[in-house]
Amino acid sequence: VSHQKADWISIHGHICHLLIPVLGPQPCFYSEKDRKHGKEQLLRRQESLIAVALSTAQGFLWAGKPVEAIPAGLQALRFSSQVFGSGSVQLVPIYLLLAEASTGAGRLRQAAKYLSQAQWIVLQTPDCSAALQSKLHRGLGLFSIAEGNPDQALYHLANDVYLATAEFGLNSVEVSGGYFHMANIFFHQNKMDAANSLYTEV
Repeated sequence: VSHQKADWISIHGHICHLLIPVLGPQPCFYSEKDRKHGKEQLLRRQESLIAVALSTAQGFLWAGKPVEAIPAGLQALRFSSQVFGSGSVQLVPIYLLLAEASTGAGRLRQAAKYLSQAQWIVLQTPDCSAALQSKLHRGLGLFSIAEGNPDQALYHLANDVYLATAEFGLNSVEVSGGYFHMANIFFHQNKMDAANSLYTEV
């Protein structure tokens, strides 16, 4: 009951009205034109579900509620897998979101699984953008911080900064997140010169 309640609060209350036309029986079409139109309509509904689930999960994460973000993230993953395929690069941001939420909820083993899935997809995608690789390294860096491995975290965050710079330029806002997390590590290590230099960069 508690699981159902959490699931309802997290996501089903938001998407219940969208689920019926997607999961219910699909109408029977007699012409090729109608079939094509029906498929396009179903795809649009699935994409709406994914967008609502993703934004809901992200909202819970930003509000500091990682446990509530997980059911919404899982719904986004479920429908994205159906629409794009289980090895699609479109699933990487969802895996990273689920890893962040799981880390925040103290479920490090589950977070590691999500990060492994994201990493595997990126490795299988030769033309994967530097922006997405940057996000992956940031996720791996934050996970390493949660594990208490600052050296590994600095390695991933340095890659995050490098890739974000390659994609967006040296002075882009996208680069600042990597610098910020690196600065926090140096701050906790009492390396104030390095920390202050990076905070200034941010």
